[in-house]
Amino acid sequence: MKNKILKSFYAGECFQAYKYFGAHITNENKVDGVRFSVYAPNASSVQVIGDFNGWTGEAHVMNMVDMKGTYSLFIQDMTEGMMYKYRIYQAPGTICDKADPYAFYSELRPNTASIITNIDNNLFQDNEWMINRSKNFNKPVSIYELHLGSWRKHKNDEWYHYDELCLELINYILDNGFTHIEIMPLNEHPFDGSWGYQSSGYFSATSRYGTVKELMILINKCHESNIGIILDFVPVHFVRDNFSLAMFDGTALYEYEYKDIADSEWGTCNFDYYKNEVISFLMSAATFWLDIYHIDGLRMDAMSNAIYWQGDSERGVNSGGITFLQRMNSGLGKRYPSVMLIAEDSSNYPKVTAPVKYDGLGFDYKWDLGWMHDTLKYFELNPVYRKYHHNLLTFSMNYFYNENYLLPLSHDEVVHGKKTIIDKIWGTYEQKLSQCRTLYTYMITHPGKKLNFMGNEIAQFREWDEDIENDWFLLKYPSHDSFNLYFKKLNHLYKSHQALYLEEFNESNFKWVDADNIDENVYSYIRCTDNEQLLIVLNMSPNRYSHFKLGLNFEGSLMEILNSEKDIYGGCNITNPNEIVTQEIAFNNKSNSISIDLAPFASCVFEIKDIT
Repeated sequence: MKNKILKSFYAGECFQAYKYFGAHITNENKVDGVRFSVYAPNASSVQVIGDFNGWTGEAHVMNMVDMKGTYSLFIQDMTEGMMYKYRIYQAPGTICDKADPYAFYSELRPNTASIITNIDNNLFQDNEWMINRSKNFNKPVSIYELHLGSWRKHKNDEWYHYDELCLELINYILDNGFTHIEIMPLNEHPFDGSWGYQSSGYFSATSRYGTVKELMILINKCHESNIGIILDFVPVHFVRDNFSLAMFDGTALYEYEYKDIADSEWGTCNFDYYKNEVISFLMSAATFWLDIYHIDGLRMDAMSNAIYWQGDSERGVNSGGITFLQRMNSGLGKRYPSVMLIAEDSSNYPKVTAPVKYDGLGFDYKWDLGWMHDTLKYFELNPVYRKYHHNLLTFSMNYFYNENYLLPLSHDEVVHGKKTIIDKIWGTYEQKLSQCRTLYTYMITHPGKKLNFMGNEIAQFREWDEDIENDWFLLKYPSHDSFNLYFKKLNHLYKSHQALYLEEFNESNFKWVDADNIDENVYSYIRCTDNEQLLIVLNMSPNRYSHFKLGLNFEGSLMEILNSEKDIYGGCNITNPNEIVTQEIAFNNKSNSISIDLAPFASCVFEIKDIT
């Protein structure tokens, strides 16, 4: 097995390097101990140091496995929980103590030692979930993006641990109607403020929130409750801290050699996609979370920086990055055909979600950041000026079928002075709440999977701060409690109506009723399947339209199944409680029509019945 892994590792084709590299508790020649293995091709010598030898490695010099730079050593009588590092005698003649690139657990910052850990995952009892899970192309996907350290905190500001989150988080997700949790990076990282996006340990679940086993239990319990887990994965850049990957053996081993491409915009080091061993490292890191932790999806951060040099299309396509993404996604797809691979990509690079065999990048979904920017820009406008920007809410359907899109309102939109989602919206406090309900109606009824960052569901006004828990006190106020009730209703409506998710990437299942009502700021469209049709009407103006007319190309009846202005949601209670029958009166170039009562900033969903 060792020779097979090393051969594929050096060839840039390895997806399971973690099964050889790192610190593995094992038995060799009937002796219990730990086998350490590390790749450091330009080192003159490598030692294992730790609390077991007083952090001096003279007695534990590693042996060269081959001439390509892999070192290994078995040390007997070592046990789980012991700390260690590698003392690297580097190429320039310097000596540096490094954390294990393949460590499975690490000390809590500011300490940096690796910790010997058993990653046997036999405690999982989620076989039924694993057998039945899918990429969810024809299923509802409503994702709750979560930062574990600030969702809830103890009164002394200490983090909740994985085991403490189990019951409280799972019940909250089920009550609010989400289908998946997306957890911001759980890989070990030295700086809390990086939120995990500047990693130091790609195989090391952060010790901030508990142990490896406790994380496994949390994921297992989510699966038992039919909740999927998506993990943020960052294969573009890593921290430049001296204890980690940067200049690991005294040379640019993981990063590019030249500074103009080695240094990222975040003050980190860019991975060098032209080194086979780096590709194997990253592909193995992705596999590790799917294999060991039963993760159901990977959301890959900053993909434009893998596609283009420094994320800048004017600098050209990074062919090494393209090759890496295609190789990784193709391999993961074959090994884990039910796992979702999601690209956070702000570029216009084509065929991101096309299969690799058709020259695509092989992702299953791509974040629709254009939809997000246009939508938020529109809702920031005074309604007086919205008529001049009407296309901001229609343009997304012009390109929607180019990729498999996911609609995100993520953590990036509620930090750094951008304001939260509700606070971006024009108007008074009451008008913001009304429009925010309609914004989320638009999101849920627009084709594409959904993602919301924690706090969106309670209309939080304060920007997210990783040191402060969500403003749960807001739910003591009727306006926010009612808003959350509406948000729940939307998610449950989404899950219970196939027209909102079945074959949503088939353009015949979305039909504009009126995309051009510029003067009244009203949008209307139909979502449909073979068995169901829903009419959605969105009023983006502060005006009430008592007899608002819509043209339809069928005869039938309609029942309002959701209205954002119903009083239980904090609205003015102008609704359409009775059955509406189409009239044989042509309107807007359509053969039939209906009239509805449309409250200011209201959104309405009608179920269409008895069509002839």
